[in-house]
Amino acid sequence: MDTFFLSHGAVTLSVDETIPARAFYKSWLPAAIAGKQAPRAILVVSAHWDTEATPTVNVVHGTNDTIYDFHGFPEAMYKLKYPAPGAPDVAERTKKLLEDAGFGPVSEDHGRGLDHGTWVPLMLMYPDADIPVCQLSVQSGRDGTYHYNLGKALAPLRDEGVLVIGTGTATHNLSKMGPHDAPVPQWASEFDTWLKDSLLDGRYDDVKQYEEKAPYAKVAHPTPDHFYPLHVALGAAGDESKAELIHHSWTNASISYASYRFTAKN
Repeated sequence: MDTFFLSHGAVTLSVDETIPARAFYKSWLPAAIAGKQAPRAILVVSAHWDTEATPTVNVVHGTNDTIYDFHGFPEAMYKLKYPAPGAPDVAERTKKLLEDAGFGPVSEDHGRGLDHGTWVPLMLMYPDADIPVCQLSVQSGRDGTYHYNLGKALAPLRDEGVLVIGTGTATHNLSKMGPHDAPVPQWASEFDTWLKDSLLDGRYDDVKQYEEKAPYAKVAHPTPDHFYPLHVALGAAGDESKAELIHHSWTNASISYASYRFTAKN
């Protein structure tokens, strides 16, 4: 299967029909973006689960809880549910692949459900919530190369019917958001364009070292948690994969919803 990096942007994507990316997510099944055959399970690497130094998987038997890891939003958002079954077998397989590749020890969390970086896009992509889902954490104390190599260790999952998704945001500086109708600032536009050009041209080493290579890297990502899921998804597709921009839009002037498909070389 192809792997994907999806910019989930604002949590209001779950309810706000005016967010342009919402139509993209709702088209996921009708347009067969991940293929006509449904995945056996979904592994999500979300920006909203950061374990700093060592990887952790959520091993859930039964139904995943819906985590409301946000504050100050409309009450209706706290009533949304995404009761997807857990994927304990995929979580254990993920743990083994990572430990065999030298990323151990990998911890298990048996009580954590799905954070909004996972359930908000999935509720639009797979609204029936009938596909098993598990999560893998990012480690903000590591770098892009580490996360790329972590993704490479997960490559066998693609051949086992598991859809590997990284969710974050292509540009993520909440202190610099503006009105929806404001022009995109230079720093956001230049970083976003650099990312697109680097991925489509196959300059993956530059993407791994984005803090040194990208314009305005520290402005676009003051912390790396919303960018590392891209490295994992990219690594899971392999060194010679092909990147494709599958959606691009903006909200709040500086939040890019740029999303990418990574196709492994045959």
